[in-house]
Amino acid sequence: MATEKKQSFFGGAAVLAAGVVIVKIIGALFKIPLANILGETGNADFNNAYNIYAVLLTISTAGLPVALSKMISEAKTLGRERQARRVLKVSFAAFLTLGVLSFVIMWFGNEKCAALLNNPNAAYGIKALAPGVVCVGCLAAFRGFAQGSFRMTPTAVSQIIEAVSKLFIGLGLSMYVVSLGYEDYIAAAAAIVGVTVGSVLALVYMLIDYLRHRPRTPGTDTPDASGAILKRLLSIAIPITLSASMVSIITLIDTSLVQGQLQNALGYTLKETRHLYGTYSSGMNLYNLPSSMMTALTISVIPTVSASLARNDRVHTSRVINSSLRVTGLMAFPMGLGLWALAEPIMKLCYPRYDSELGGSLLAVLGIASMFVCLMLISNSILQSYGRVHVPVFTMLIGGVVKIIFNYNLTAVPSINIHAAPFGTLVCFVIVSSLNLFFVYRTMEDKPNYFKVFAKPLIASLVMAVCARFSYRFFAAHIALGGATTTQIVNVGLAVVLAVIVYVALVLALRIVTHDDLALLPKGEKLARILHVR
Repeated sequence: MATEKKQSFFGGAAVLAAGVVIVKIIGALFKIPLANILGETGNADFNNAYNIYAVLLTISTAGLPVALSKMISEAKTLGRERQARRVLKVSFAAFLTLGVLSFVIMWFGNEKCAALLNNPNAAYGIKALAPGVVCVGCLAAFRGFAQGSFRMTPTAVSQIIEAVSKLFIGLGLSMYVVSLGYEDYIAAAAAIVGVTVGSVLALVYMLIDYLRHRPRTPGTDTPDASGAILKRLLSIAIPITLSASMVSIITLIDTSLVQGQLQNALGYTLKETRHLYGTYSSGMNLYNLPSSMMTALTISVIPTVSASLARNDRVHTSRVINSSLRVTGLMAFPMGLGLWALAEPIMKLCYPRYDSELGGSLLAVLGIASMFVCLMLISNSILQSYGRVHVPVFTMLIGGVVKIIFNYNLTAVPSINIHAAPFGTLVCFVIVSSLNLFFVYRTMEDKPNYFKVFAKPLIASLVMAVCARFSYRFFAAHIALGGATTTQIVNVGLAVVLAVIVYVALVLALRIVTHDDLALLPKGEKLARILHVR
């Protein structure tokens, strides 16, 4: 029985991890072509509204469902069916109330919300998003109930439904609106409609799932008072939600400050501001890819380390943590430095309509920043495994405040302007990841040797990045095919392939990767056999 429960737990965690990875990939497939459809200014309008949705989405998929699932699972484990139903009822009522209030604010106050973001054209997208906000709260309730009933698949499926709907409906509507000759901010709002429809469809799926699996037995227990349930729900949800949504909240604040400073301090027109912020947002789409690739690893670390700590197995705990840090370096360093080395060519390839010189200079800094984001994510997971859930909130708050101060002041410098945004991001995550790693070092009994863990992956990644940059220049100077797009695809593709070959060769030659490292990855055992890693 214990074995079955353990397998069910890890199977459920794997399903959730797979769902998150799929959603992240679909998100990238959505945002990159959408940015090309909308152009720089329309992309700014879309991202202004979408940044609000990102905060709400994090709340609906992180803090609230986790808190609700904890309370539901406790009630069901104790056979308290009436308690479980009341927990769901109270939670649903609370989430629905918050959703309706948010809807009223965003629907009727959309112009004021857009003014707070210093972009009046975002008002249409904010209004289009408002109905989806109601669904977000209801989704949180149903997802939490399913997870608390030890059924992880419905949550993963609903997230995929949401993402796929956003991809096809959002892109389809925006393309249709553009073809009719409407302004780009209307097309951005049309793309947001796809996001809202995705939320509605996901909610319909979760409602059907609940009706199919709702408890049939009446239960004989006496449930707690509704007020006590709500108080406990919030006490669990608020710290988790703050930790998970801190980045999204800071990004939202930062959006307002940067766009405001460009207009108020430097005198840029709204169109010029939208052009700059839209170019920056396109770079952010690529900057988010490395951290998306880290999702499966960060999710798997928490139960693995927690289990080792429960057994008081210091040796295994240390091995898992060192391996997770090393794998993070092996994945994050080459991706981040690769974005830095090929920033302008990648911008030309992914966004041919955009100012690739400006976008490339922004992406180069964001590429470096992405490495520290990955270090922050893995260190967050390690600290949470030790039960130090408040530390990531504290460190992110410090980094976020520094980022806001940094961006507010430097954006007002004419020679820096929009370039302050990626530099502020870099400074923020250098601070956060450094503080996190410091607390990991202080927390662990067997102290990790960070130089030993990160030095070789960093050296291999630097050599790879130099190879990528110079090989691209060589290919660009000597290869010219029929069209500019085809030529760019071939030149970037050849540079990337050569860089990957060099990197893999260095990783194997320097014996950087171990069997324990690969074991943390999906199909890691098979990969270890292929590479003859012992």
